[in-house]
This record gives sequence, structure tokens and C-alpha cells, in this order.
Amino acid sequence: MKAIIFEESIPKYLLTKILGKINKSFYYSFFSCVKLCDIKEPEIPKGRYLKIKTVYGGICGSDINLITLKDSPTLSPYSSSPFVIGHENVGIVYDKSEDVEGFKKGEKVIVDPVLSCKAKEIENICENCKKGEYSRCLNFNEKGKLSEGVIIGSCKRTSGSWSEYFIAHEFQTFKLPDEVSFEDAILIDSFCSSLHPVIRNFPKENEKVLVIGAGTIGICTVYALRALGFKSKIYTLCKYEFQAEKIKDFSEVIYLKEDYLKKFAEITDSKILKPIIGKPFLNSGFDLIFECTGNKNMIENSLRWITPGGKIVLIGTFGILNFIDLTLLWFKEAKIVGTNSSSEENYLNERKRCYQIAIDLLKNKKINLKELLTHKFKISDYKKAFEANLNKGKYKLIKSAFYF
Repeated sequence: MKAIIFEESIPKYLLTKILGKINKSFYYSFFSCVKLCDIKEPEIPKGRYLKIKTVYGGICGSDINLITLKDSPTLSPYSSSPFVIGHENVGIVYDKSEDVEGFKKGEKVIVDPVLSCKAKEIENICENCKKGEYSRCLNFNEKGKLSEGVIIGSCKRTSGSWSEYFIAHEFQTFKLPDEVSFEDAILIDSFCSSLHPVIRNFPKENEKVLVIGAGTIGICTVYALRALGFKSKIYTLCKYEFQAEKIKDFSEVIYLKEDYLKKFAEITDSKILKPIIGKPFLNSGFDLIFECTGNKNMIENSLRWITPGGKIVLIGTFGILNFIDLTLLWFKEAKIVGTNSSSEENYLNERKRCYQIAIDLLKNKKINLKELLTHKFKISDYKKAFEANLNKGKYKLIKSAFYF
């Protein structure tokens, strides 16, 4: 089958890091760790596993970080190389092991990509997985019945959604109702990456909330806040008008091209203070900031714009960030919270998987995600897909996916 793989190679890594600074196309050239090739279809392991035929394989910002080598090597123990890239997915059940009882061939499904203890059928389930904190699993570096990996798309044994087939455990797999289209479903993982931190850091109605970034994650953060009932104003810092079109009915949009700091000061009744060297900052600021870009400057700016005692939630993924001034973190006694994938949540007085919450919201027409899927590519056109994702403004791209 055709698949896009990532192969860990220190020589290729170092060479591509150098060449990529000259031209971004080197990140997916002959010299890179990424290539399209023909590989064997994945075999179903013994246990409660299914083989999924991919309909869409989403292209996530974290995938682009992987390809452009922005990820930190710190997490390399949590992967098994070479692996097929792609964790955002939707497909149909192609085959299954005899032990699987809850699914039929041909059913429309989506897979939560997190490879927790249950997904690997590890006998001694870790304490976090017992609590439903699957994104905090202590056994991501264990093989179980698969191989090392945090998610499909970083695990050699499962394949990934940037291929025609991949493997999933029945615990990871969710049936999709007729009301949820394939186009809606391919956005569920992105939505859950926002829904998970929004549920756990839900603002009070009197709090001033800023969303930094209006890419897929920023938009989904706004959608999640509204779907869960937040009624106060949301302010979103946005780069492009085509992004603003998706949120203008739910959030007040502030553009990067504006004097946004002056605007923030007015919104939060803050003073703009100017140090002798460095960027100006607010003496007060927003109560809650969702940082959705993973951009170094914006992460640092969030410290400048948070109110003393406020909270910054880092949703956008990032790796090594050099020369960040953390002075305002301790001075403002601010809190910074990280987030990873999605898990089980306290929702409407019960514990519920994030993916099921998202499916229910789609089924009940509480959110509309398919409008965010702006570009589709054949797997053979992967270089065009990467080019578009590295130049989103030029192509007016919000979310893209490979189709099979």
C-alpha cells in the first residue's frame, strides 16, 4: 500500500535541518526523513483489534512540526521507527480479529489515536489510565501487543492515517452516526485537542478570555467554548480574514495588522508599560489565555498579556524555544498549563470520553466542523499538500487532509 513514512536518521535529520533553512522544500525532499513509498499492509495483532480502511487522513500542525523537524528529540523514546505518519483519521472497518464483538465490517468509524494501556492490551494498567487519564499514560514507551508509541502515526506496528490502512484497538474506536459525515469526522481530533483543555480550564462568566491564533485549533477552541455554554465575550487574535470568517459570529476578532496591544489595554482596562529594553506589556490583562499557535513570540506575548494570577493554557504544540523571557511568569504569579491530545472528561455530571462528547455535539448540530476542511489531496500529491500547509495564507488553508 502507499504510505508516507518518517524514518529516524541522525544524518538525514542534521542535513535537513541545514538545508531546510535554505528552502522549506528540503524538509520533504530526497534528503529528508519523510518519503512516500510502498509498504506491506499492517497485520491485525492477536487481541481486540480492527483493521481500518482510511477515508481521510488529516494533516495536523504537529505533523508539519514533525516534517520540518521542529519537534524536540526528547520524545523519541515514545515512538518506534520507521512509522507511517498521520493520527487524524476517519474510515471504515475493513477487517477485525475474532475477539472483536462490537463492530461490523463496513461500519463508519473514527479512532482516538492515543495508544494508552488499554489500546496496547497491557496487563498492568497504569494508575493514570485507571483514572481515565489516557493522555497521561505511563506506558507509552512500552510495546504491549503493538510497539512503542504515543499515538497511531508514531507507532511502527499500527501504521497511520497517511496510508490506505491502519490498525486500532476496539477501545480506541468509535462508531459514527449517520448524522456525522466523513468531512465532519476528520475534524474531531482537532476539536478534541481544544475541547479537552477547554473543559478542564473553563472560564467563569465574568472572566476576560483571549484566544491567540485562528488556525484550526484556535477556531475549534472558540467553538468548544460556545458549545459548552460560555456566554461572555471571547477575543481572538487572528492573522487572516478567511480565518475570521469562521469565528466572527462567536468571537470578537482582533487582527495582527491592528494596534492590538492598544486594543487589549482598552478591553482589560490595563496600562501599557514600556521597559528600557524589550517589548511593552500590560500591567493587568486577560484572566485566561488559550495559546493556540505554538509560536515562540506568541507564547512569550501571552505572559505580557495575562493578568496577575491569570492562567495561560498552551494548546499549540511546540518543541525547543530559545531565549524566552519568563520574568513576567513569576512576577505576575501566572499559571501555565499544558495539554496533550484528549482523554476522559467530567461532562454533564458523568465521565465521558472526549471523542464521544464531540460526536454527540456533531450529531445534535451543536457544532459544524466540515466547513473547516478547505483542502483535500491525493497521497501522491503530498508535496503539494506540504507546500500548502507551509503557506496557509497564500492558499487560504484552514484544515487539509489526504483522501483515499
